[in-house]
Amino acid sequence: MKKLFLTIIAALLMAACGDSDKQLRERVAELCKYIPDHELLEQSRDYMTADFYAVLDTMFNLPQHEALDHEWLYYFVTGNGGTIADFEVVSVEKTDATNAIATINVRQKWEDGSFDPSSDIEEHKLSMQKVDGQWLMSDFDDHKADCIRHIAINRQEQAVRQAVSNYLVSEIGPQYRQGEVCIPTLMMVREQGDSIWGDFWLFWYNKAGDTLKCVSGGNHAGLMTICNEGGQYKVKTFEQTVDGAGNNASARRIFGQHYDIYQNMHSNQDVREAVRREQLGEYAKRTGLNVRYYQDYGWPAVEL
Repeated sequence: MKKLFLTIIAALLMAACGDSDKQLRERVAELCKYIPDHELLEQSRDYMTADFYAVLDTMFNLPQHEALDHEWLYYFVTGNGGTIADFEVVSVEKTDATNAIATINVRQKWEDGSFDPSSDIEEHKLSMQKVDGQWLMSDFDDHKADCIRHIAINRQEQAVRQAVSNYLVSEIGPQYRQGEVCIPTLMMVREQGDSIWGDFWLFWYNKAGDTLKCVSGGNHAGLMTICNEGGQYKVKTFEQTVDGAGNNASARRIFGQHYDIYQNMHSNQDVREAVRREQLGEYAKRTGLNVRYYQDYGWPAVEL
């Protein structure tokens, strides 16, 4: 019994030693190597809690333009300035037996190891959680909550955009000469409540090898109203600009105070083709469509 008691005491002492201030600081210094900076390292999975890694992995796999709207995602510590983050562990405070918060200072240095004299020292908070006896990064500057909020917003936005796409394909698509696949290009002018003003384009394509060859297509700009029926977003109404001589007058009436934004989008072919190219690439990736180019009749193929 005495031997068992001593064994238990020894185990407790070892556990306490494993959470000493020195060892916690050393662990924080190790975890700092896996703070996302321009990319989420695959090895980070072994140094983060499962839920923190999952939300970051989801965020880093959103379309790039979505992520760049929230620069903290790609630039956790260095910003977009070509420097390297130098970490100093200031303190580690255990909040309970399985959670701790570390304060770290970050200063930027150049690749040759010299410090950027114009760079201030920034303070950051790294959260840790003890899982199966191992301290793992569980948050960084409360970005986990930021990620969860943004993912929820993004999913709602994607659901609305999918409803718009579905409507264009099913209601407008049959008006054109059909091909193998119908893919809209959505240029959102303004979204407010259940109203969406947009410059929408619809294209039918045939697949020829690794190229989507355009069969037909056209423009359908206007105001859509969206409703949520049983958890599914649907287009309730769609007021389009008219063709011909009355087009500009109808656009001014429908778009109202958003007319200038619409006109800048609608009249700029370079912007329109850039959006089309990006959305076609996302469609191909999302659906597993094995293509590298798209091509309008009489024009060179464009690489996705």
